[in-house]
Amino acid sequence: MKAYRFDRFGGFDHLNVHDAPVPAARPGEVVVRVRAVSLNFRDVAIPTGRHPAHHDPGMVPTSDAAGEIVEVGEGAPFAVGDRVISAFHPRWFGGRPPATLALDQYGRGRDGWLTEYKAVGAEAVVPLPDSVSYVDGATLPCAALTAWTCLGGPEPVRAGQTVLTLGSGGVSLFAVQLAKASGAQVVATTSSPAKAERLKHLGADHVIDYRATPAWGRVAREITAGAGVDRVVEVGGPGTLSQSMIAIAAGSEIALVGFLDGSATTIDFGELFRSSAHLRQVRVGDRAGLAEVVAAVARGGISPVIDSVFGFAEAPAAFRHLDGGDLFGKVVISLD
Repeated sequence: MKAYRFDRFGGFDHLNVHDAPVPAARPGEVVVRVRAVSLNFRDVAIPTGRHPAHHDPGMVPTSDAAGEIVEVGEGAPFAVGDRVISAFHPRWFGGRPPATLALDQYGRGRDGWLTEYKAVGAEAVVPLPDSVSYVDGATLPCAALTAWTCLGGPEPVRAGQTVLTLGSGGVSLFAVQLAKASGAQVVATTSSPAKAERLKHLGADHVIDYRATPAWGRVAREITAGAGVDRVVEVGGPGTLSQSMIAIAAGSEIALVGFLDGSATTIDFGELFRSSAHLRQVRVGDRAGLAEVVAAVARGGISPVIDSVFGFAEAPAAFRHLDGGDLFGKVVISLD
């Protein structure tokens, strides 16, 4: 079989194909024939030195995949032919995250999914309904689950509340769709009129061009008649948090997801204190949450937004495309 590895970091030219034997299933394991893999920002941040955590080269990258089980080890509760997707955190099943969460991540403590076949413990995959394609299914383990966790948590978003999403990456677009499905109003930010129209088509009630309106947090608050939004899906990080604190309603929650905007900044403690915001770090989510969002996507008829699909032989180009920015939706590598 073929598998990609980053032989060293410093760019995508070092993502090379290697030959390896097809793995066999041990007791409790399944072997998955990988059909599609989707990319996340961390997949390009790691080899380019922009990820905050240390990673060693030589690993198979990517965490999100969909495929078909071709071998079942003794005791594994699956059958040959079952369709499955990977769990982003293969050993976080529910409740508090385990202490080993960071070390268990694909592409860090263990090989990832950019390979033709992969053997994993049966608990590390979740069934994929027949109504969801492999390409769509591969987008769910990180982006969809992260959006689901942001909208859930100790106080889930309810109908009639307002959710603020940032940009047009995978997490934000799933958040728009899932928030609308829950009956919430959605305010979204974006960088162009063309993307604004696509966000409205997806369900956003209001769209703010953050390039034309740098003080978008105040505009989001004005949309809610001064009350502020009830939830922010905060994917930007340092460069956007200040505006999110302006937009948030007193006592409401900013779900901290990522660091897409790496602008150097310091947090104004007075501004944070005055906002009365609750800050919750979202680390994607657990296996139970993944099963829930898969069901929500399948039953709700939610179609993941795909920016582009590349072939397996074009994997380095897929990484470069994601790193180039200006996307709308997920970048997927198809092995079919």
